[in-house]
Amino acid sequence: MNRPVVVGVDGSPASLAAADEAAREAVLRDRPLHLVHGYLHPLGYGVPINPYDLGVPAPTEAARTMLDHTAGDLVDRWPGLRVEVRQVRGGPGATLVEESHRAELVVVGSRGLGGFAGLLLGSVSTQVAAHARCPVLVVRPADQPVRTDGPVVVGVDGSEAAELAVGYGADEAVRRRGELVLVHVAPEEIGRGEASVIVPPGDDPDALLGTAVAAARGSRPGLTVTGRAIRAASPAPALIEASGEAALVVVGTRGRGGFTGMLLGSVSQALVQHARCPVLVAHPYGQAH
Repeated sequence: MNRPVVVGVDGSPASLAAADEAAREAVLRDRPLHLVHGYLHPLGYGVPINPYDLGVPAPTEAARTMLDHTAGDLVDRWPGLRVEVRQVRGGPGATLVEESHRAELVVVGSRGLGGFAGLLLGSVSTQVAAHARCPVLVVRPADQPVRTDGPVVVGVDGSEAAELAVGYGADEAVRRRGELVLVHVAPEEIGRGEASVIVPPGDDPDALLGTAVAAARGSRPGLTVTGRAIRAASPAPALIEASGEAALVVVGTRGRGGFTGMLLGSVSQALVQHARCPVLVAHPYGQAH
């Protein structure tokens, strides 16, 4: 199945930055790119509407023009790119979640039209990052250029979600011809003037990191894989700091400390919101929540 790379486009700077990164990912994967615009019914907005006259809204010419212009610009910039544009009846978030059932990758901007200034991620991006049925790439704002020369960074904690993230991260590092850096953050406790690592029963941070590095090297011969152990009070700030040197950070949907009812763990949520580079949320394909 030739799954496409799907990106939501609404004409905002954030969505156009996401579209450019989606084009790059489509070329790297040799997949078609689908530009999708999900639109809501224009209820209200100060215009009296007879509820009995409501019908299914039609695609707008303005949105079609925006999509066609975006597609033409991307094809000019990325030779060989195959692009399809579509308007879909439905909310942007729900539309992209539905598209994710058949997608190789869904790409979203950090905040599109309608986002509140205080939110780093808009509601659409948050919804897709949590509920998608395929990997989701969250792209930073357009005023923060995407790095291409840094490593792919993955946080590891021994969980199944982290193992999946390592696999996705290795694939990304191979595509980008870069380095894979696996980071394990060991909690620390400050006492008597010194930092001492807390090791949960049965856990060995060095062994955990060594196992992950060996697995990544064994599955991707020739890939440069580095393990990095960090001592910190909390994993989220340490991984956010590490993202400053990265081209991409890959996170699992929920780590060992996550609550069962959470679709994204607290560390993953923090990275999606605050990482200094694009973040790939490692959803399994076709997973039902």
